[in-house]
Amino acid sequence: MELIRESGISDSFALCGGCCSCATCHVYVDSTFVERLPPIGDAEAELLESSGRRRSGSRLSCQLQFLEELDGVKVTIAPEPW
Repeated sequence: MELIRESGISDSFALCGGCCSCATCHVYVDSTFVERLPPIGDAEAELLESSGRRRSGSRLSCQLQFLEELDGVKVTIAPEPW
């Protein structure tokens, strides 16, 4: 999430600052990396469901740490729900 915010992508991205409470950092992770991600927690799953835009590879970027095994990961920012 921080990497995306620091790149200046959008003013309305990650409004809660990474507290897993708003789902404005919703991204679609490239399918080749999905299996490398940590499991989705309950709070993240609930927010993704309520976003109305959940699909395969949906994650909240605030819940993903940029680790060596994710080097080169590609994500697409989900459309804003409003």
